[in-house]
Amino acid sequence: MPSDIRVSAEPIDAAALMAALTGQSPDDGAVSSFVGQVRAEGDLVALELEHYPGVTEAALRELSEQAMARWSLSQALIHHRVGRMAVGETIVVVAASAPHRRAALEAVSFLIDRLKTEAPFWKRVHTAQGHYWVEARDSDTAASQYWRDQIAQEDA
Repeated sequence: MPSDIRVSAEPIDAAALMAALTGQSPDDGAVSSFVGQVRAEGDLVALELEHYPGVTEAALRELSEQAMARWSLSQALIHHRVGRMAVGETIVVVAASAPHRRAALEAVSFLIDRLKTEAPFWKRVHTAQGHYWVEARDSDTAASQYWRDQIAQEDA
């Protein structure tokens, strides 16, 4: 399982994904992960994510391939939820396995930072008063730019 990409409305079982990823390659000494969940923020009742089917998966696959090549990963995993989710539900799991921890940790950071701004997801917040669409945060854009700058410096 070099790269495992999934976008679905089904709930994500982060523990099962990590259990399946762990121990798959005898050469790996590290498995790193990030689990994002809906947080209670303000008067949020639910979060809803929409996406562009086919295009979203292709964007995630491209990011995964970049991470696999850059950090010589054995495996990369991105499972992203779409649809309506309540506070506490898992939105995304990103994981990577590699021979060494630094590669796995950096790859996971790269993947979550880049997918936040480069994968076509649209976020709608539902409150008791109604709903509204959310733009990308400046901090997400800055995190993604950090990786673009790192890659540009290495390619120069």
